[in-house]
Amino acid sequence: MERTGKEIRAFFRNVFGLRVRNLEIYKVALIHRSSSSNNVVCGKLNNERLEYLGDAVLSAIVADFLFHKYPLESEGVLTRMRSKLVNRNMLNSLARKLGLHDMIKMDPHNAGNSVDGNAFEAVVGAIYLDKGYEKTYDVIINHVFLTHLDMETVYEEDDDYKSRILIWAQKNRRKVQFENEIAKNERERLYRSIVILDGSQISEGLGFSVKISEQAAAEKALELCRNM
Repeated sequence: MERTGKEIRAFFRNVFGLRVRNLEIYKVALIHRSSSSNNVVCGKLNNERLEYLGDAVLSAIVADFLFHKYPLESEGVLTRMRSKLVNRNMLNSLARKLGLHDMIKMDPHNAGNSVDGNAFEAVVGAIYLDKGYEKTYDVIINHVFLTHLDMETVYEEDDDYKSRILIWAQKNRRKVQFENEIAKNERERLYRSIVILDGSQISEGLGFSVKISEQAAAEKALELCRNM
């Protein structure tokens, strides 16, 4: 469903505390590729280019925030923390909390599972183009992350299941391997990861990237290994 300019302005004002200046950018940010429209100048019009930009801007903002919030932490800890905050599951969850899903123009039968997180990144790109880095930083950190997440809980959670299963295997003198393959889906390319323990398959996971599928498979394997 396509939203009116008035509805879009109200949404960004109420959710992000933002007064929209360039409305057209935000309209594009809310068009999923499944509902692309043709534009004489731009060709197919959807939010993929803004998603690309927003992904980079969001990563920089989160890195900036974590660097100053945790001045004594190592590069490795900061990298893992950033990964938690910008991974697809987290962005999908945040987008739904913000009510962004209901603002997206899409074909629900062809949208896929990443539509909300992708739109969130596109919105970040739109805000950046409309307001610049400093305002985007303020909006994303204060109106999104600090409002909708308990940052200390995220900091303390260890959801790197692949590392955890490998550490478990080393401590218990077991051999763990990961095998990855492409599992095709009608709409988007999926990856399947398999965890092999001492030569036997014990779990598998699916995801839109190898990293996601490996984490899904490792989480299931870790649960099984705890009961061994």
